[in-house]
Amino acid sequence: MAITYKFEIHKINALVESQGKTNLITRVHYTYSGSKDVSGTKYSADIGGTQSFEYTDGDDFVAYENTEAFERIVVGWLETALDLSELQSRITSSINEKITPVDNDLYFTWQDS
Repeated sequence: MAITYKFEIHKINALVESQGKTNLITRVHYTYSGSKDVSGTKYSADIGGTQSFEYTDGDDFVAYENTEAFERIVVGWLETALDLSELQSRITSSINEKITPVDNDLYFTWQDS
């Protein structure tokens, strides 16, 4: 099964008023995660980050709304601004390491008796 990727938006920073606009978005805090089911076990990994945005007078402006539709717009901004191939590659590597570990932690447990 393929890895399923998704964004989660944690917080949006905005200027209360700037350039004649209300709630002008300047920064988006997100987590980009991936998950994969293998033989009934779910493996996942994520990358958190912050992306800044700059509005120039005359650019298209989309007013903030507390809606799922507006969240999809913000996710679109992130998909355009970020290198999704790089993020997906890092997540894929992390998941693959969990599925097939390449290292192991070993402990002396003989003292626990």
